[in-house]
Amino acid sequence: MEVKENVGSKAEELLESMPELTFWDHLEVLRWALFRIACVLAVCTVVTFISMPYIFDQYIMAPTTSDFFVYKWLAEVSGGLFSFSDDFHVQIININVASQFFTHISTSLSLGLVLVFPYVIYEIWKFIRPALFDHEVSHIRSAFVGGTLMFYLGCTIAYLLIFPFTFRFLTEYELSAAIHNQIDLSSYIGNFVMMVMVMGIVFEMPLLAWVLSCLGLVNKSFLREYKRHAVVGLMVLSAIITPSGDPFSMMLVFVPLYLLYELSILVVKDETLAQ
Repeated sequence: MEVKENVGSKAEELLESMPELTFWDHLEVLRWALFRIACVLAVCTVVTFISMPYIFDQYIMAPTTSDFFVYKWLAEVSGGLFSFSDDFHVQIININVASQFFTHISTSLSLGLVLVFPYVIYEIWKFIRPALFDHEVSHIRSAFVGGTLMFYLGCTIAYLLIFPFTFRFLTEYELSAAIHNQIDLSSYIGNFVMMVMVMGIVFEMPLLAWVLSCLGLVNKSFLREYKRHAVVGLMVLSAIITPSGDPFSMMLVFVPLYLLYELSILVVKDETLAQ
């Protein structure tokens, strides 16, 4: 009891010593944070715009040929179980006059958003840091660092596994030998960017579950009780992420999402701790 009273008195003294900010003061701080984020995003977008021809040829277009290192690596480590034809090459075509120009801009902006993500987390941290007590700082800092790593892990898995195998499966699927696939640039980039960005976001699921558990909104028993409902929801989300709707692509997305849900159960607090 004495320890709680000492902590409470110190917290009150800290709050009294801090200058009180009005709503407009907080809004001004937020406005400058958004301004700095916009400036950093603009710089990253310009850098990626200048580098885009190289990035496009070496990385974005890499899954369209059999030279993609993931195809070769899986064929080697699996002992031929995952065998890919060496003549795989998909030609991306453009049917709109301004499509390449707007693709250049939109892809640069999307990649800029990926690069600026850690800085966004940093600005959010700076904004909420004054409202935290000392014992909360380390936990929230760890959560932000973990969330950043999980975001990039999701983007990496999408780029290395989910998108290449979904793309290869769909382009090699043959309904009739008389039908030849011609993949439009907008379709290719749209699916590429969507899968990478969405998978980066959904990999924040364990972090979201941990934050909700800290607020006392969810706990382990809750997530376990509604696991069946969550599986249905994750299947629907997988279908949204992969608009093609084929079972192969959906399973490639669903399996990581289900593993993330299981990870969320591990990181949330027990019912007794959440109350």
